[in-house]
Amino acid sequence: MSPNGYAGRVLRVDLSTGETAALPTADYADRFLGGRGIAAKLYWDSVPPGTSAFDAANLLVFMTGPVAGFMGFSGCRWVVCGKSPLMEPEHFSYANLGGSWGAYLKYAGCDGLAVSGQAHRPVYILIENGRAEVNDAGHLWGQTTRATEDILHAELGAEARVLSIGPAGENRVAFATMLASGNASGSSGFGAVMGSKRLKAIVVRATDRRWPVAADPERLRELAALTRRLRTNNFEDYGHILPGTMKLTSCYGCISGCTRFHYRTADGHDFKSLCQASGVYIGPATRYYGREQGREANLLAGRFCDEYGIDTVVLSLVIEWLGQCHRAGILSEDETRLPLSRIGSAEFIEALTGQIARRAGFGEVLAQGVPRAARQVGRGADKVPLALSLTRSGESVDYDPRVILANSLGYATEPRRAVHIHHGSVLPLNRWLNWTQQKWPDAGMTFDILRGIAETHWGSRDALDFSSPNGKALMAKRLQDYAYVKESLVLCDLAWPIYQVREIVPGIGPYTLESRIVSAITGRNVDEAGLMQVGERVYNLQRAILMREGWGGRAGDVLPESLFNTPIRGLFFNPECIAPGPNGERFSFRGAVLGRAVFERLKDEFYALRGWDVVSGRQTRSKLADLGLHDVADELERRGLLAR
Repeated sequence: MSPNGYAGRVLRVDLSTGETAALPTADYADRFLGGRGIAAKLYWDSVPPGTSAFDAANLLVFMTGPVAGFMGFSGCRWVVCGKSPLMEPEHFSYANLGGSWGAYLKYAGCDGLAVSGQAHRPVYILIENGRAEVNDAGHLWGQTTRATEDILHAELGAEARVLSIGPAGENRVAFATMLASGNASGSSGFGAVMGSKRLKAIVVRATDRRWPVAADPERLRELAALTRRLRTNNFEDYGHILPGTMKLTSCYGCISGCTRFHYRTADGHDFKSLCQASGVYIGPATRYYGREQGREANLLAGRFCDEYGIDTVVLSLVIEWLGQCHRAGILSEDETRLPLSRIGSAEFIEALTGQIARRAGFGEVLAQGVPRAARQVGRGADKVPLALSLTRSGESVDYDPRVILANSLGYATEPRRAVHIHHGSVLPLNRWLNWTQQKWPDAGMTFDILRGIAETHWGSRDALDFSSPNGKALMAKRLQDYAYVKESLVLCDLAWPIYQVREIVPGIGPYTLESRIVSAITGRNVDEAGLMQVGERVYNLQRAILMREGWGGRAGDVLPESLFNTPIRGLFFNPECIAPGPNGERFSFRGAVLGRAVFERLKDEFYALRGWDVVSGRQTRSKLADLGLHDVADELERRGLLAR
């Protein structure tokens, strides 16, 4: 395989022995491209199914894609994969990060890093010039992520890119995060996995910068110009919360920026404000203080999360659950040692994050996430509304299947809430809502354009009628396959796909730009159909991993019970639950529930489209063989997990 686009090696580090090795990227790139694809294959090859998240045998894979290091494609993102302590039961999962750490990993001569084992003492890994060394981190243990980065910059230079964990990761909080240079955070509890390995940080230093080489650099420059033009002309600001005095920023190698903001604190540190994390505490804080002071408390909450290494998605649910339990008389301030009557205050969020990060007092219970904490508390804590509505990862169902029916299959078949899949339906829907309400003067997502997206990206015109199950299984499959291409290249979920709304260039549809970019970088002639098959291959590999870990096929493809018996009241981006109905009119799904029979019918159709056994939800040898996964089929058959 051509080395174009790749550094050529994935480093393997065993922290138990201190041994390092290099694996040829070429052994994996043909079938799996990079990112999630290669990470999943490394995990499949290395981690026995009975391994727990905190076992030494758990492999934590940090992986870039072939687009990393090239400017103007929003493709310098990177993924982390491994077994997650946040899943229930524990399963393979993933995180996706931005910033510049991934690009600098490639500049330092590596496409990825796979870490196993457990160090005997706190350590950090230094990657430089294609090699890795394991160094003592005793002086870093106990430090926040910010302090860790400051210390390592002082020791190794300001150009070093640092990925670190805070006290929450060290103490194995189930929803502990990682934080990389440029305020790039990674979830799925992988901060806790790093903590279990006593791995405080991974530092990349590209002193001898090795730029990736494209097979056709002139063609790549032309594609970058076209991509920027289409992205700029078709982008719409989705209006994320912008608290405080902010400046726009962007990740390394971005096309044109988004609504990512940053601000600087008095001590000279930069913090981010983007999407959900920008409003982790905004509701409680605004209710407690009012608008202005509430914004400051919200910013404080975000800083505590980043410095301690706490997932804002899960923390916001912990706060809501505590409030519901306190109002119901289940939890008291005496029992929790938390000022529950002052939820929304700065004092509350400081006490809460400190307890959780250190697993101190009631923080020992909360560090498990809401589902496990609710069961441990008992006394009805697992019956309050929030506890009944969470996914198997303890996350919320933000892009609700009671409105967006196709998303039911994403929530049912993924180990965690799959934002990278659901944005494929939600972002066009949101833009159509803006057009119907004339929310933005230049909003251009007319019904005709949305219908074109349904036909080309979602698979059929039937997908456009959100009140009908027709076309929704195909829509789910199409969105998943495309998402796994993005996760393997690795492309930014907010930038791709580029839906053509205001400027429409004939001949450009799903996978067109992406396949041309891959071809120009690697020199391989990859067309749209070939790239789509890569996405389907990677998705099937992940399904095989989950099956090997006890997912259970159809029996494991389940949803929170609340979706079937609790009428929906609103969506955070769509309070009236409006979506297109028959003939494209605005249709409100407020008060709807998900029908069990409809959901089971969708699974039947989905399994058939996937080429799996419809009754069991298990994969078939013929389908895996079509995808070039003969070795995966052999392993599943040996374990009795292949459809008969």
